[in-house]
Amino acid sequence: MIADTITKQIAEALKARDEIRLSTLRLLSSALNYEFIAKQHKLSEEEELVVVGREAKKRKEAIEAYEKAGAQDRADKERKELEILSAWLPAQMPDNEIEAIVTEAISQTGATSIAEMGKVMGAAMAKVAGRADGTKVSEMVKQKLSNL
Repeated sequence: MIADTITKQIAEALKARDEIRLSTLRLLSSALNYEFIAKQHKLSEEEELVVVGREAKKRKEAIEAYEKAGAQDRADKERKELEILSAWLPAQMPDNEIEAIVTEAISQTGATSIAEMGKVMGAAMAKVAGRADGTKVSEMVKQKLSNL
């Protein structure tokens, strides 16, 4: 389980005096604990990956916000945290595989317009299961449905 490994890595980061890694791992550990409390059961690995993905998404959004604000030093810190969190995430799917899944989801749902995007997104996201960014999938679905 991810939570057990994180505890060990926190100890290693403490010994190595790696401040950024230590703070990132502590934040992730805290997020996992909050999720454990909310769910009231030991988290499965899939649930843990959802938490890690949520934390990574927060970092991506923060990087964009800091870069727009011109705070490059803060954006760099968030980028380092994202790099640490990315080690916990499964490998992301290549675009061509995502596109094939989106095409299949459109044919399965029988969607013919952008108004049916929700059905297609539900089917596609169930198949990518954390291996692709939802924003990227959404963009592909919009593109495919607008071309129908």
